[in-house]
Amino acid sequence: MAIAQHFLYSAKARSLSLAQIFRLSDDEAYDLLKSMRWEGGKPVCPHCGNCEAYEIKTRRIFTCKARECRMQFSLTSGTIFASHKLPLRDYLAAIAIFVNGAKGVSALHLGRDLNISYKSAFVLGHKLREAMAADEIETLSGTVEIDGSYYGGFVRQPNLKFERVNLTFREHKSGLRKSVVVLRERKGRTATQVFRHEADSIPFILSRVAETAIVHTDEARGWDQLHDHYAMKRVNHSKAYSLVGCTNQAESFFSRLRRAEIGTHHYISGPYLDRYAAEMAWREDHRRKDNGEQFRCVATLALATAKSDRFARYWQRAA
Repeated sequence: MAIAQHFLYSAKARSLSLAQIFRLSDDEAYDLLKSMRWEGGKPVCPHCGNCEAYEIKTRRIFTCKARECRMQFSLTSGTIFASHKLPLRDYLAAIAIFVNGAKGVSALHLGRDLNISYKSAFVLGHKLREAMAADEIETLSGTVEIDGSYYGGFVRQPNLKFERVNLTFREHKSGLRKSVVVLRERKGRTATQVFRHEADSIPFILSRVAETAIVHTDEARGWDQLHDHYAMKRVNHSKAYSLVGCTNQAESFFSRLRRAEIGTHHYISGPYLDRYAAEMAWREDHRRKDNGEQFRCVATLALATAKSDRFARYWQRAA
């Protein structure tokens, strides 16, 4: 009997290659992005929402026909790619490189592949994570697994063993490390949020998980408050990893995030931890899709996400 092949090993998982992107002409890249931003490629004014506009083809600029508007806009106006400096084909290539990294893509890697500076790659990567974070649902229902784990920062232990402390205790955790709390709906979507301690996440859970949901957690004391709101099933990991109330899908998310932190980025700063967590949640939710569909999804999200207040002119502001 033949052994079933994993989806990611099959040809169906590879519907897009980086070579295909770089073979696109400037006009083809422009038309592809245009079709992904506007249905049918018909421009819509980002200022007033009017669907009537005429194009100045020599400059690739549109002018809104609405008498009260008459504003000019481009393909990337009002998106995270607004005021772009790179050719549009390079942004398509950046998205293709980004979705192909199962455990994420570092800014150094992205910068080398696109021949851009580390600073440009850093901002571009975070803008794509911002677009991924916009792909969220409001409420999780059914069976929802909840767990928390600490990431970010770095805790250097003393050289001598007797001087080391147990970092699992709250009083010994570094101020740089924060708890990523994940809410994972079985056969559904994933939501994440960053807190100082996982017990601080109760209001977030109550706002995102339906009252009818069956909640699975471990035996951490921070989850005791949830018994007043949900039907609970809990697993004691000191006895078994998988029982009736297992949180294996939440642990799967943490495994991906941990490998991204250790193997890809090596260090995640606390202020950006929420972006990396949202990225890994998106990757978990779309892991069964081929890379061409993932590419189209991220590109569409990027063109639907407003100009970033956090990363627009990031390095000028930091300086």
